[in-house]
Amino acid sequence: MNNEPTKFIDENGLRVDGRRTDEIRPMKVDIGVLSRADGSCYLEWGNNKIISAVYGPRELHPRRMQRPDAAVIRYKYNMASFSVEDRQRPGPSRRSSEISKVSSEAFEPVVMTQFYPNTVIDVFSEVLEADAGTRTAAINAATLALIDAGIPLKSLVSACAVGKVDGQLVLDLNKKEDNEGEADLPVAITQDGEITLLQMDGHLTEDEIKQAMELVKNGCQQIQQIQREALLKKFGQYEGADTEIQSVPLTETSSKQETESVDTESSELISSNILSDESSENQEESGEEQEPDTLDILEDETEQSEDNEDDSDEEDFFVEIVRNNTEGESDDQ
Repeated sequence: MNNEPTKFIDENGLRVDGRRTDEIRPMKVDIGVLSRADGSCYLEWGNNKIISAVYGPRELHPRRMQRPDAAVIRYKYNMASFSVEDRQRPGPSRRSSEISKVSSEAFEPVVMTQFYPNTVIDVFSEVLEADAGTRTAAINAATLALIDAGIPLKSLVSACAVGKVDGQLVLDLNKKEDNEGEADLPVAITQDGEITLLQMDGHLTEDEIKQAMELVKNGCQQIQQIQREALLKKFGQYEGADTEIQSVPLTETSSKQETESVDTESSELISSNILSDESSENQEESGEEQEPDTLDILEDETEQSEDNEDDSDEEDFFVEIVRNNTEGESDDQ
């Protein structure tokens, strides 16, 4: 029996699957694969095969679990019995319950739950085939499924793991590295660099943790680019579309459109003010007052004539009273 330890990194710096230490496995994404779900995504990452589905927002039962100010996110992670080599016992386990809890908390900072009070958003991630890093792969798939369901998010959430093998830090562990490695550090990060999930299995020094965080941020940026390209392929392509749009992040595109609309409104307002100021300045320079319209003159004359008629009617009324009184006095005499 050969008792020599397995070498995960050769003299050329390549791992057992041919990748370098800072490379992630190939990823394939397909959005909207389930017709009965509000949103869905199928993801292949290496030999991992994950499908995620989103249902909701819908009314939460029992009502005592409802939140009057926000929606509740229920995340369920499950591994199919046939997803691993040794058949797994069906049903929830301690591991799946733990992953479901931390994954649900990873989405709470980015999902705008305040728009859906007293409701629930159900997210299901099913592992069809496992090859290490299933929790991070499920988070990546669930993010795209939420967007496919129309749930507003503040940012994309991408997840990746970094580990330690042969005394070196490597990105995106495969199954063999995960099983026989020295440490595993799964992390979920938003586009702004906010960490929404951080777990560790094994031992790393303080310096190794700092290096691992830089390495995993690089991996998450690669995943975010794949997520953006998948979203643009699903929602951003149309006949005659500019191909350069694929290189523009979603946040930059939305902010650019908002800026353009604000600039247009501001320019219109400024131009109208400039025109009004110029007309007033021209009048002041010429020293001439604007002539009133003919219609205004006719209205003024009509009002004056009506006032005069009212005054004449009042005068005739008083004259008649005086005349009657005078005639009555003459009769008495």
